[in-house]
Amino acid sequence: MPMTQNLPSPGAPLRLGTRGSPLALAQAYETRDRLALAHELPAEAFEIVVIKTTGDDRALIASDTPLKELGGKGLFTREIEQALLDGSIDVAVHSMKDMPVLQPEGLVIDCYLPREDVRDAFVSPGYKSLSDLPAGAQVGTSSLRRRAQVLAAYPHLSVVEFRGNVQTRLKKLEDGVAACTFLAMAGLNRLGRTEVAQAAIAPEDMLPAVAQGAIGIERRLNDARVDDLLAPLRDVATGQRLAAERAFLAALDGSCETPIAALADLDGGTLRLRGEILRPDGSEVLSDDRTSSIADGADLGRAMAADLLKQAGLGFFDWRA
Repeated sequence: MPMTQNLPSPGAPLRLGTRGSPLALAQAYETRDRLALAHELPAEAFEIVVIKTTGDDRALIASDTPLKELGGKGLFTREIEQALLDGSIDVAVHSMKDMPVLQPEGLVIDCYLPREDVRDAFVSPGYKSLSDLPAGAQVGTSSLRRRAQVLAAYPHLSVVEFRGNVQTRLKKLEDGVAACTFLAMAGLNRLGRTEVAQAAIAPEDMLPAVAQGAIGIERRLNDARVDDLLAPLRDVATGQRLAAERAFLAALDGSCETPIAALADLDGGTLRLRGEILRPDGSEVLSDDRTSSIADGADLGRAMAADLLKQAGLGFFDWRA
C-alpha cells in the first residue's frame, strides 16, 4: 500500500477520466469503488471527470457511416488520452475492446479489473436466437466482427448499420429498424440490464471481440504515485489473457481493417487462445485454436496472427460487391 501522504483526499481527489455514456460511467464508478475499498478511503477522495470524445458526437453516432470510416477505435479515446497527457485527469478508465493496440507516447495501460462475461448478447423483441430469423431479416450492428460472423453463419440474413447506447438500440428495435441486434453481456451485467438479452451466445458460436468484458485503467508512464495506487486493483489473470489477445490483434491490425475475434482462457499454467479473421462479407472464415504456457501467451498470439495472415493471402480483407 502507498504511504499515507500519497493517498488522494477530498481536498485533492484522484481524477478518473471517462466517457459520459451510462456504461462508461458504471465502469468509472466500479473503478472508484475498488480504489476506495483497497485504500480505505471515502468516495469523495475520487472525482469522476466526464470527457466528451469524437465518438460521442450525436451527428456521428446517428450516421449510417461505419465507425471504421469515421476513425475507428480512436474515436472513443483521443480526447481522454489528451486529458491524461496534459494533466487534466490522473487516470483514464476504458473498455478494453475499444482501445487501439498502441498508446500515445508517455501513457501505459498496465492495470485491468477482473474480467466480466465475455459473451455477446442476442437482443430481439420477437426472436429467441439468430437461427429463428427468417430469410431476409435485418440484423442491426455496427461491429465489423459481428457483421461478418452473422453473414458467415447465416448468409440468408441482411445486416444494417446500427449503433447507439442500450436505450437507443432498444428503441430502434421497437421501431422495426432491425429484427435483432447484439450487445456485450459484460455491459448489460454492469448496467443491471441482463433482462435485455434473449440469450448469451457461446464463444463457440460467436467468438468475442479482443478484450471484450475487460476494463483497463490508463496512466502516465512516469507517475509512480498512481502506479502504487493502482497496484491492489491489478487482476493478474485478466492481464495474462489480454496479453495474448492484444498481441494477436496488434499483429493483424497494423496492416488492415478486418473483422477480428479472439479469446484467451487459462487452465492452471496453460493458456488457450482461439483466434479468427473473416472476410468482411462473411464469405470466408479462418480460425485457429492453440495452447501455450501463460508466459508465452503474447508470442502465441503473434504467431497465430502470422499464420492466419499467410493463409489469408492478398485481398482477403477487401469488401466484396
